[in-house]
Parts: sequence; structure tokens; C-alpha cells
Amino acid sequence: MKVIFIKDLKNQGKKGEVKEVKDGYGMNFLVKNGYAVPATSGNLKHLEKENSEKALEENLLIKDMQDLKKKLELKPIVFHVKTGSQDRVFGAISTKQISSELKKLGYDIDKKKIKIDGEIASLGTHNVEVELHKKVIATIKVELKK
Repeated sequence: MKVIFIKDLKNQGKKGEVKEVKDGYGMNFLVKNGYAVPATSGNLKHLEKENSEKALEENLLIKDMQDLKKKLELKPIVFHVKTGSQDRVFGAISTKQISSELKKLGYDIDKKKIKIDGEIASLGTHNVEVELHKKVIATIKVELKK
């Protein structure tokens, strides 16, 4: 019997997956408990329609994130920091500070999406990666000035 999973079931199948299972298991467990529906032609058409809608939404989201990436990469984020002797910076710039500065500019980006290689603790311009989407990663410039 072929079934279409409508919920994730550990070690069995993920939502939207079509799988061949034994008749008794399919009817008495999967369908009865709401994990799957029988793979009829109507249900397969519904699944196909649902998948095409998800793909369309995903493409729109990626397009929006690419537009955001272009806006973010246009100008650097400037931090004015205190320095000691020989222009050494006190402390370092964190992802939280970058996130709050982006919020001031109107971009709501979570600090967990910001990736810093090493630490930003010297004057000058530093490149920081921001994961806007799995397929869209922006490289923004963070500039430290006296």
C-alpha cells in the first residue's frame, strides 16, 4: 500500500513523502493515527499542488533576501570605539552589537545569523557574513573608527 505522510514520523517518513508500506501497518497505524493518508490519485494531485505552492513561496523568499543582501552590502556599519595607546581597541564588537545596529538601520536580523571569523577588535574594516537564508549569505562591512 502506498501512503503520503502528512506528519513527520521518526525513522519512517517526513511530511509530504510518498512511501510503500505494508497494508496492515498503513491502515491500522499510519492512517488511523493521522500520520499518513492513502496515496490515491486525488491525494497525489493535492500533494503536487502543495509542493508547487511551497516552491513558489520559497523562490519569492529567496528573491526578497537577495534584494535585502544588495541593500546590506551597499554601505558599511560604522562603530565609534574607544582606543588606548597605540590605537588598541578596548573590548571587541559582538554579534549582538551588530544586530542592534542593523535594527537601528531598519533591518531585523537575529544575532545568531551573524557569523564573525575571530573577533573584531582592531580599527579598520572587517568583513562579516550574515546568513539571510540557507541559499543567500550577505557579506557586510563593519568599520571601527576612533
